[in-house]
Amino acid sequence: MTRRSHGNPSVPFPRRAIIQIVTTLTVVIAFSVMLNRVPAQSTPSPDPIATPAAKPVKSVPKGIPREPIEVIFALGPFLYPLALTSFIVVWFSIERLVVLRRGRVIPRPFVRRFFEHLEEGKLDQKSALKLCEENGSPIATVFAHGIRKWGKSSVEVEQAIIDGGDRQVSQLRKHLRVLNGASTVAPLLGLLGTIVGMIESFNTIATKAAMGKSEELASGIGLALLTTAAGLMISIPALVMYMYFSGRVDALVIEMDGLSQDLVDMISAEGLAEQARTPRTPPPSKPETRKAV
Repeated sequence: MTRRSHGNPSVPFPRRAIIQIVTTLTVVIAFSVMLNRVPAQSTPSPDPIATPAAKPVKSVPKGIPREPIEVIFALGPFLYPLALTSFIVVWFSIERLVVLRRGRVIPRPFVRRFFEHLEEGKLDQKSALKLCEENGSPIATVFAHGIRKWGKSSVEVEQAIIDGGDRQVSQLRKHLRVLNGASTVAPLLGLLGTIVGMIESFNTIATKAAMGKSEELASGIGLALLTTAAGLMISIPALVMYMYFSGRVDALVIEMDGLSQDLVDMISAEGLAEQARTPRTPPPSKPETRKAV
């Protein structure tokens, strides 16, 4: 199956560019947080001898947030790359739901009417091509490539359909790689946030000399794990949508291939010769009913 790169609007560069931009932004933000926050928390505590003795106050350990607003604020700077990834997943999922509708890709009324007119001999090459161009659906575009080879050998007609179908399949698979990339990047962002959070927790314990206080460690690690949970909440739907859309594209391509093969059998030189040898049987006429006088 040959591919033509010129004039193809679905070059994979924009998809790679989106994934590279998202990955670069998230890595830069994450490492900037590590470089800025860890030194800031490693400042020495004030000397207890130089300062007057103060009455110790028991700090109530802060639990892991459970409310949605609290969870969002607890994510800290990782909220921005995770929110960007979530927006990309929602945007391209809705876009693919609209584009991959069966009624848009293979409109059944058009296909049924088109083949009926071909079987009845009501369409020639010019009228059939005009009908396909007016419809504009992906299956009509594939048909148009084959109709331009009307009367040629079945090999030529089939090759023209393969070339046109290859472009349409690339259009149907457009942006699916973005969803796959988001399902990979999101859990990595969550894991990176967990590591940064654990570094901050251990650094806090070290500077406060809080060894042995398990509540300090548990609270910090619990907050750090929120980023992993958020990443998985984005990654799982993205992966499910990617698998769903991939299956839908495969089903549409199989149906388009079957319809295209039927077209090859009807407009190729071999098909036209077979139709010329087989006389068409006119549809049975309805018997006339006489009104009773």
